[in-house]
Amino acid sequence: MTAMTPMPELFREAVAALQSVRPRPEIRLEPMRAPQRLAPWSYALSCEVSGPADVLASGRLVLLHDPHGQEGWDGVLRMVMYVRAELDRELATDPFLPAVGWSWLTEALDATGATHKALGGTVTETSSARFGDISGPSRTDDLELRASWTPPDGALRPHGFAFCQVMASVVGLPPVGVTLFEQRQNS
Repeated sequence: MTAMTPMPELFREAVAALQSVRPRPEIRLEPMRAPQRLAPWSYALSCEVSGPADVLASGRLVLLHDPHGQEGWDGVLRMVMYVRAELDRELATDPFLPAVGWSWLTEALDATGATHKALGGTVTETSSARFGDISGPSRTDDLELRASWTPPDGALRPHGFAFCQVMASVVGLPPVGVTLFEQRQNS
């Protein structure tokens, strides 16, 4: 595409839908530079959130649009999500963690009504140990969730909310309107 190519109406509608998402207060969602070589049109949001046990997570939600579609997309739009979160050591050794991580996404898509097809992705657990003069904790454990799916149209507001719900689940935020017992005691 050239600088003179008009933005497709479907892409404009999809971006506007994502921009209309207002996440819960604990979640900071903001536009970021989108990847330029994956599709002719792209838009991206970054996200940061911390949970009740100081669990930190960051993520990206990328919208790709190719008016001609691409192999494997099964459509002309594609959502790409990346989430990275710190884990405590006990949770990092849970053999069910990958399945639980994937369920955070599938349940969020279902709960928000984010219609999709061609869903695929990975859940990766990593552990790093520090040695020598490197500052920081001696060991860290992380979870990475990478996924992509094809929405049927540009009505992407539910997809944006699903992304926010995944971010909340990753850090252990309770559902909106629910207060954790520890939070009430400290307030």
